[in-house]
Amino acid sequence: MIIRSKAPFRLGLAGGGTDVSPYSDQFGGAILNATINLFARTTIVPTTNNKIVFHSVDNDETYEFETLPKLPLNDKIDLQIGIYNRIIKDFNNGVPLSFELTTSMDVPTGSGLGTSSTLAVSVIGAFVEWLQLPLGEYDIAQLAYDIERNDLKMAGGKQDQYAATFGGVNFMEFYGDRVVVNPLRIKKSFLNEIAFDLILYYTKTSRESAKIIEKQIENVKKSDSKPIEAMHALKKQAFSMKEAFLKSEVTKIGQVLHQSWVNKKQMASGISNKSIDHIYDTALKAGAVGGKISGAGGGGFMMFFTEKTNRYKVVKALEKLGGEIKQYEFTHNGLFTWTLR
Repeated sequence: MIIRSKAPFRLGLAGGGTDVSPYSDQFGGAILNATINLFARTTIVPTTNNKIVFHSVDNDETYEFETLPKLPLNDKIDLQIGIYNRIIKDFNNGVPLSFELTTSMDVPTGSGLGTSSTLAVSVIGAFVEWLQLPLGEYDIAQLAYDIERNDLKMAGGKQDQYAATFGGVNFMEFYGDRVVVNPLRIKKSFLNEIAFDLILYYTKTSRESAKIIEKQIENVKKSDSKPIEAMHALKKQAFSMKEAFLKSEVTKIGQVLHQSWVNKKQMASGISNKSIDHIYDTALKAGAVGGKISGAGGGGFMMFFTEKTNRYKVVKALEKLGGEIKQYEFTHNGLFTWTLR
């Protein structure tokens, strides 16, 4: 028997950062995101040799443990270990399992597309499929969030787990511990146009999002007015982006992205740097209307919105900077699991 799962990565188009506590607890957050056809994948092969083996294709590393009800963290694959420990504790009556688990991702770690959370959803989904656990979409997303933020103390927000689980274009609202996912019915022709106009550019640099997010959290805790006002503006822009999608207002997308980028840089230090600013300015000079960095900032993927045939000019200008244009399409599906017998 082989169990497989895949969960899609997301593009955070507006409101990113307002899903992070304590801002979302005090003021409420709002984000518009959309999943794309790049995935985190998991395979589980049950075994009977009393061994637990984790294969990370991306790191080309393998870790082997004796079958135990709780595995020690090792700073290398804490996410997989943390998920296993919770599954055994909460859903398998403390009885250990024997298996081989393999993970892979279509994008690099730390690239700003929600990699760790999407991988968490994929791994949890494989265990749900294997053990036939009675967990719905909200349950899986919340479990992934709880393991990352509470069990493993990984800094971050709430949107990525829900985007990976639900899939599609979603307007998400965050009220303390409560998350509301509002799926948007968007015309296929409009989504195809956005995928054509919106360039996804990998800077070939990764970043540790936790440090940037921790600074953002600190700014809210000490009631720093400038970052908080910037986050208020980002939340309003999420509503503007939602309206643009629902009304198929193509020209408005680039404008909202640019406004979001201006405000995002005010949230915390480290979100942008000289290299990122140079890339952004180069894209605008080549014909981009607006853009932003994906995720917490500091590196990884950037996105740029173009109009008409300006796409080709912008692509050519960006390629000269040494990065990589990533081809993608929007996907309507979230976490998907299946079993081969």
